[in-house]
Amino acid sequence: MKRFLALLLALVMVFALAACSSSSSDAEETETEEATEATETTETEAETETTEAAEDGETVIQGLEDGVLTIAMECAYAPYNWTQYDDSNGAVPISGSDGEYANGYDVMIAKLICEYYGWDLEVIRTDWDSLVPGVQSGIYDAVIAGQSMTEERSEQVDFAGPYYYASIVCVTLADSEYASATGLTDLAGGTCTAQIATIWYDSMLPQIPDAQIQTAAETAPAMLMALETGSVDFICTDMPTAMGAVAAYDDMVILDFSDSDDNFEADEGEINIGVSVMKGNTTLKDAIDAVLSTMTVDDFNELMDEAIAIQPLSED
Repeated sequence: MKRFLALLLALVMVFALAACSSSSSDAEETETEEATEATETTETEAETETTEAAEDGETVIQGLEDGVLTIAMECAYAPYNWTQYDDSNGAVPISGSDGEYANGYDVMIAKLICEYYGWDLEVIRTDWDSLVPGVQSGIYDAVIAGQSMTEERSEQVDFAGPYYYASIVCVTLADSEYASATGLTDLAGGTCTAQIATIWYDSMLPQIPDAQIQTAAETAPAMLMALETGSVDFICTDMPTAMGAVAAYDDMVILDFSDSDDNFEADEGEINIGVSVMKGNTTLKDAIDAVLSTMTVDDFNELMDEAIAIQPLSED
């Protein structure tokens, strides 16, 4: 009898443990299912909120999720952009550089875009050759840096704009033998240069007969210094840069052949100035175009005149 009772008790305990194990397993499965359903619900809600935002007109713009438009420029290319050491005339801080501020036509345009959408503006200073790679890799949202909308660049980035309609000119010293030139033929045989990786250097200078083309200048200030020191007879650039040059250097003059048949040949679309964004970022391109389309050629020219009037006379 005792053995029978002991065996019966053992069987009861086995069944009890099995029941507990089954309940525990069922509970874990239930919890897992509930967690999965919660995750799926959260993801669905997030997708719904994004869709509703778009339907309400709150377009989600690539790169602007944080409400900050991050742009790049040299901060050394007056009158398009330059560096100054206070916030006068509406200058904005240069990211990661205490006590230094960016200003110029590019900054003015960027501020107008940001004011239109209520975005904050961040300016990053970088070398000219780093502008396109940086926007391609997403280091910054856009480049507003006096870039010509060339066919070559358009294969690498998308352009909004133009935000300035440019023309090609030369600059020489007032006492130079070339100061009286009325066409490209009059510049024949002269030594010259322009800024590296620009349409001025790559496409315009070769149009001058027998031009003695020197090494490209790394920056616009270096290009001007080559002329000022007599390293070259003249330089090639666009009209705003030339206007900024003669404002800063009283011994320089502009050679504008636009009323002559002996002038540079250039595709108007390639010499105009645009805002570059990552290839395929149509939301940002369209947003910028929406602002620029409200401005006229006169608006752009007036803003450029203002930038030239407040530019520093020289840059460190």
